[in-house]
Amino acid sequence: MTSIILAAALIFTPADAKVAHNSALELVENYTPRDSGTLGSRRAANFILDKVSSLGADAKLDCFKANTPRGRRVFVNVESSFISNQTNEWIVLVSHYDTKLGVDCPGANDGASTTGLLISLAGKIYQNRPEKTNILLLWTDGEECMDNYDENDGLWGSKHAAKKLKDSGVKVRAVVCFDMLGDKDLKITIPENSHYGLKKGLLKIAKRKSVGDKIVACNDIIIDDHVPFLEAGFKSINLIDFEYGSKPGLNDYWHTKDDTGDKISEKSLLFAGEIATWLINGLDR
Repeated sequence: MTSIILAAALIFTPADAKVAHNSALELVENYTPRDSGTLGSRRAANFILDKVSSLGADAKLDCFKANTPRGRRVFVNVESSFISNQTNEWIVLVSHYDTKLGVDCPGANDGASTTGLLISLAGKIYQNRPEKTNILLLWTDGEECMDNYDENDGLWGSKHAAKKLKDSGVKVRAVVCFDMLGDKDLKITIPENSHYGLKKGLLKIAKRKSVGDKIVACNDIIIDDHVPFLEAGFKSINLIDFEYGSKPGLNDYWHTKDDTGDKISEKSLLFAGEIATWLINGLDR
């Protein structure tokens, strides 16, 4: 993608942010732990399915098996598709919902915040879907690794989805991965291993919207759900705030018991939702 044209088809509102925030809190309160490949993650997947359905949109579970350091396990992705025309290209928006195995972590910011964001976007897109692209909202199970990220550890849901998309032969315009975007002190970074054109386009939008100080490119290489899509040949970008802690520059709430609902805000999710709709509007050209 060489440029992104601003449009006004979708507008993410404070009411949408409230839906996102409330959904995230409900996920944390009632579905923790939701470690990947466990009964907890399956219950969480059903919660996402029900929430999306309650907003009028269609959703389905995609169950699959994969090898892990703890043996072969069943994982569950959740998909919600919005098709304008079968021949149109796809925009894929991704968030994981699982928590880290063996760690006492509610995952309010890391997983739940962007899960709530995509739930709210499902309702928004259902009401006013783009005309020139198809949209896939994807909630992945198994983003978190059990030991260390490798071929059989971590990113199970995105690996499965990327292969599924590639095998289907559909044309994908962009894959956007959202992670850890509920932090009250939100500053979004785009890691080095994101598609250059998408990165350039989003930074251009941020500058035009006078929020260039809140969305920045960084030199970090981040292992997240966007990576399997890049490896499958898709244009993919990761939006993440990896400074989630008790002081500026720290990340000491991540993967701990302190990743709780009081640390995330509607204001941050409103901004994340605005970015998502800017991207959708710009890519639906």
